[in-house]
Amino acid sequence: MKTIRIGAGAGYSGDRIEPAIELAEKGDLDYLVFECLAERTIALAQQARMSDPRGGYDPLLGERMRAVLPICARNGVKIITNMGAANPAGAAQATRDIARALRLSGVRIAAVSGDDVMSWLRENDAPLDNGATFSALGNRVVSANAYIGARPIVEALALGANVVITGRAADPALFMGPLLHEFGWAMDDWTMLGRGTLVGHLLECAGQITGGYFADPGVKDIPGLARLGFPIGEVRADGDLVVTKVAGSGGRVTPQTVKEQLLYEIHDPRAYFQPDVVADFSDVQVDHVGADRVRVSGGKGAPKTRLLKTSVGYVDSYIGEGQISYAGPNAVARGRLALDIVRERLALTGVRMTEARFDLIGVDSLHGPAASRAGDPYEVRVRVAGRAESLAEAARIGAEVETLYTNGPAGGGGAWKSAREIVAVASALVPETAATPIVTIKGE
Repeated sequence: MKTIRIGAGAGYSGDRIEPAIELAEKGDLDYLVFECLAERTIALAQQARMSDPRGGYDPLLGERMRAVLPICARNGVKIITNMGAANPAGAAQATRDIARALRLSGVRIAAVSGDDVMSWLRENDAPLDNGATFSALGNRVVSANAYIGARPIVEALALGANVVITGRAADPALFMGPLLHEFGWAMDDWTMLGRGTLVGHLLECAGQITGGYFADPGVKDIPGLARLGFPIGEVRADGDLVVTKVAGSGGRVTPQTVKEQLLYEIHDPRAYFQPDVVADFSDVQVDHVGADRVRVSGGKGAPKTRLLKTSVGYVDSYIGEGQISYAGPNAVARGRLALDIVRERLALTGVRMTEARFDLIGVDSLHGPAASRAGDPYEVRVRVAGRAESLAEAARIGAEVETLYTNGPAGGGGAWKSAREIVAVASALVPETAATPIVTIKGE
């Protein structure tokens, strides 16, 4: 039975590059996929494109392509990625320029655009999941991108593309595209589309499934995390998958690492909504079949909803933050006094905040005072953060923390402050007809 090998070269925008190089060199791959978008990432990319119309794609695109393009061209590996973010055409042009500078011939690059649904949302004033409507955001909207499916990736591959660069495609769709192209699955074969979604979901976060997110020393030990190998999916034409990695790379592939990733970010395993299918993982079987080799079988699907999840990025507010450390005997007491001082100072000086946090990192910053344990640590870090309606007002928050240097309590050091604009994300559902994916070939 025909089998193809797909490597996961990145699980997020800033991921390591060396594991992708290792996959391209030693993975015996047919495809190398870089999944680099999150909900806020594309909103920030849209912001960047507003400042520079030639930008708006992943900042590491150039470095990644210079590293892997020559290897992939030599080994016949095709690249699929959503590093196009807010500007797939610009990313494709940049990739073509890199290929030419490296004197690579025969590299055919496709850009997939059409996921921007701002106009549709504006015309239809769609409801958002935060209880507001699109119009209520006014001129604060930065982006509105729908999660499109695998069909345009299949089209690009059918046109002979060696590199396919999308914007906001659904994460599993990046892996589904090659499967549909190679195996000829029909776009209404819900069982195979469900299994293809399973493949994409397991591979999309790269090092998570090879033990990175799994590791917990003394509880779930994973070797070689500094040289963590990224996963390879050996996928058969019937949708069965073997998850593995390059021999000798760090990390581990076990049924346990696979099961953790299987459940990651899944609300209902029987109904995982995707643009191409409603996937059902409830009957999936996970089996150890060799060293760093795990077979995943089963999975099915139901007809798609014909609705697309859309991420709407908007300027929400501004956050000011300040931090300072205390160490030695009585460090926690001095840290709490520092928080009390800043809390009172912000009130005395009239800093206007809509929300604020006063934390001791390492004591109560994640789960609150009720969950903190007995016994004072030898060192703590004070953190004060607040939300404000202007950048100037937000900057006053960190400034008050910085003044603790000389205004007490004793022994503060390593003060740091910042004020920044916050881009928030809301979600909407739009009909699939609201997005019109377009494939453009940038030539060789």
